[in-house]
Amino acid sequence: MRYGKDHKQATRQRIIEAAGRRFKEDGIDGAGVAAVMSDAGLTNGAFYGHFTSKEDLVANVLADQLRAQRQTLEAEPSDRAGLEAFIRSYLSPQHRDQCAEGCPSAALLDEIVRRPAATKRVFTDELTRSIDDIASRLDPTHVEAARTDALTLFGLMVGTLQLARALTDRDLSDQLLARGLETALKLLDDRA
Repeated sequence: MRYGKDHKQATRQRIIEAAGRRFKEDGIDGAGVAAVMSDAGLTNGAFYGHFTSKEDLVANVLADQLRAQRQTLEAEPSDRAGLEAFIRSYLSPQHRDQCAEGCPSAALLDEIVRRPAATKRVFTDELTRSIDDIASRLDPTHVEAARTDALTLFGLMVGTLQLARALTDRDLSDQLLARGLETALKLLDDRA
């Protein structure tokens, strides 16, 4: 039975989404192709009809996940209030507790560092687009100048979320998220 191009694209997207959840839950190195394909409801043999290698899948997953995160930010108002809403959602107990559905940077950054240059380039390119969106909300007239501040703000958010996820003491984790949120919002106020 032959399938149309739309079916192949939908299947590819299903694999990317399944891999995104699996990678964020188990880590890139901890998630094998067989597990990803099983999550997608497909056989291992179908993998190479869509990707040349696991690394090709990793690069596609990172691009897809970062684009989705950027769309979440873009759905917010394009002013400080929109950025504040994004920060509040990011540094929330719900985001902490839903690793498989959350930020790819917070879940995978330690592994992305060790990926091949081409994969890191995909990550950098997609993340830079998100950072530029944050920078444009920090200072719409000088986006380039605000880029470093946007990276700093995002780094604070990622690190806070990673550490909050690692803590076994739920109260301490909640306190860390609250203080991280307070600090991030203070960074916004300092730029105003």
